[in-house]
Amino acid sequence: MEVCQVLHMNGGRGEKSYAQNSSIQRKVISMTKPIAKEAITNLYRNTFPASLAIADLGCSSGPNTLFAVSELVKAVDEVRRKLGHQSPEYQVLLNDLPGKDFNAIFKSLAGFHEDMRKQMGDGFGPCFFTGVPGSFHGRLFQRKSLHFVYSSYSLMWLSQVPEGLEDNKGSICMVGTSPPSVVKAYYRQFQTDFSLFLKCRSEELVAGGPHDDEVHQSEAFKDGGYNVAKSLRAVAEPMLR
Repeated sequence: MEVCQVLHMNGGRGEKSYAQNSSIQRKVISMTKPIAKEAITNLYRNTFPASLAIADLGCSSGPNTLFAVSELVKAVDEVRRKLGHQSPEYQVLLNDLPGKDFNAIFKSLAGFHEDMRKQMGDGFGPCFFTGVPGSFHGRLFQRKSLHFVYSSYSLMWLSQVPEGLEDNKGSICMVGTSPPSVVKAYYRQFQTDFSLFLKCRSEELVAGGPHDDEVHQSEAFKDGGYNVAKSLRAVAEPMLR
């Protein structure tokens, strides 16, 4: 059985659930809020869609998912009010591997809608939610069906164990004692996965967004992939000691 069919975060709301052990991830969402806000407001100003499709790839099993979505929706609503536009309808597509506890999210939607109505007031467009199980290392959506793709704390996951790790004895990931061949193996796998991720998203995104010309398979993100791989190793090493 493939890893993507069995790997998942702990569902529910118990002591060992992801929902109760994801404060760091929530902090990262808050830290990156200005970047996401700028991106989605630029998108809205450039396109003014009547219906806005937002995908959260590798979404949380707990409240973090709805927290991230609410921040994106509020950013758009703030701009449309200033411009005097009618609110778009929101199509929110939540993606993760098939083993995810999507029901934990769906059970929270009533509270989400109530909170948003209290915060946004009259004129706020409806939000429709859909769960999309599957790996984001492949196609997930119809061509040109998405306006905005969001992902937090997920893209470092690889689609498979890199080939050529026979020399990485005693370690399950890159560490300071890993030989150069192991580092290169992780880099090659990340490069392959991230290239495929960008290719799939470029097919699914609606043309005309602010970054329409920035998603290309080029030397630019090939070098970027190597830098990301090195950064991930730098972060992981002190945690493993």
